[in-house]
Amino acid sequence: MSAMLSIGVVTIAATIAAAPSASAIGGPCGSGGSGSAGSMTGSLGSLTGSLGSGSAGTGSLANALPWITGAPNGALPVLTGRTKAIEMVTGPGSPNNTIERFNVSGTDLGIMWDNGLSGPDHDVLMAFGDTVGDCDTPGDDWRSNVLFRSNDTAIADGMKIDSSPLDGPNHSKEIIPGFGIPGEFTTIPTAGISYGGVQYIRFMSVRSWDEPGAWTTNYSALAFSTDNGENWELDPATVRANTEGLGIPGIPAVSPINSNFQQSAFVDGRDGYLYEYGTPSGRFGKAILARVAGADIRNLGAYEYWDGSGWSPRDTDAVQVIKAPVSELAVQWNDYLNKYVAMYTSAEGNLVIRQADQPQGPWSGTQTLLSGITLPALYGGFMHPWASGQFLEFVATTWDRYNVIYMRTDLNGLKMASSDSRDRPDPATTGEARVLEVTMPEDR
Repeated sequence: MSAMLSIGVVTIAATIAAAPSASAIGGPCGSGGSGSAGSMTGSLGSLTGSLGSGSAGTGSLANALPWITGAPNGALPVLTGRTKAIEMVTGPGSPNNTIERFNVSGTDLGIMWDNGLSGPDHDVLMAFGDTVGDCDTPGDDWRSNVLFRSNDTAIADGMKIDSSPLDGPNHSKEIIPGFGIPGEFTTIPTAGISYGGVQYIRFMSVRSWDEPGAWTTNYSALAFSTDNGENWELDPATVRANTEGLGIPGIPAVSPINSNFQQSAFVDGRDGYLYEYGTPSGRFGKAILARVAGADIRNLGAYEYWDGSGWSPRDTDAVQVIKAPVSELAVQWNDYLNKYVAMYTSAEGNLVIRQADQPQGPWSGTQTLLSGITLPALYGGFMHPWASGQFLEFVATTWDRYNVIYMRTDLNGLKMASSDSRDRPDPATTGEARVLEVTMPEDR
């Protein structure tokens, strides 16, 4: 990676991926794919929200994703309840042909937001985590992140991908390489939002994959784009350092609250403020909440924090708004429910939602949209910003496919009062059939 400091921002001039191979036996680069599998002699890597670092095997396909064991056939999960799987957005089996068009054979997450532009430039932007491409390429063409655009307004039947920032023919580029500090393993988007025609991504810099469901970050920071996501700049003034001594010029001092803002979820509060939910590294933390006027999104000193009864300028006053554990949170307003909806993966591996009248809550109990009994390899639910009416469209990833699935849920009968704190975890309410046996990463 090469970068240059200019007026307080880092301009991304070029990117050279320098990370371990990101493929595995099964999944996008496994048996039946285009690459050689190698031999699995190493031990298991860590379960994470995106790629983990497996211990060394002898082939490139065994190093980074030893838990991905599903056949790369693009098969959709069969769901019979209120939630249906519509299509694969990425990888084998996707009508978007992301392998041929963008050299994306495996990826995850798919964080979505409205770009706020008008006319033919009005798109939904979609940011993905660790990505693999050509399995015959050394390192499997691994990139920390890529971005797609879609202006498909007929969202009930799937999501047509129109374009992606490229760095060569049919090759999606890594859009955010990070600051290139020592110990920066990968940089993963966790939230996106637009304001004034500018696109913003909050991303985390991963230092190490630890125990299952846990990882350590160096920092989180904002990247911004003024050309609809084609090129991105990093702003050191927005860094929330998780440790001292990162060696990045111009970053704010380390605050105790930074550890709870390593992952984020943005939502436009419909009141002139942008809201940012923060969670720690890993899958087990609580969510806290900050707000800021849109024009000040890159000024951490302008943020206010919910202290339980009002908004405080002191970040140390921030209190929990959604109790732990919250994994890969997404929040947006839903006009059918007339509520803010928070979507995340629960400790049981269920994809759940909570509802609230205001961004700070109180938040209702949980309702299960997808059961971990049915899809034990499920994670990362992110809502389509143009979803409206009785149905909620969203994307999710499964470990076995390591690709993003487009899903749709019927919200009829799901409205809850914010004061209703009862959880509704019964997977029978979603109607899915039980999957009898799926091997999880930590069991291999």
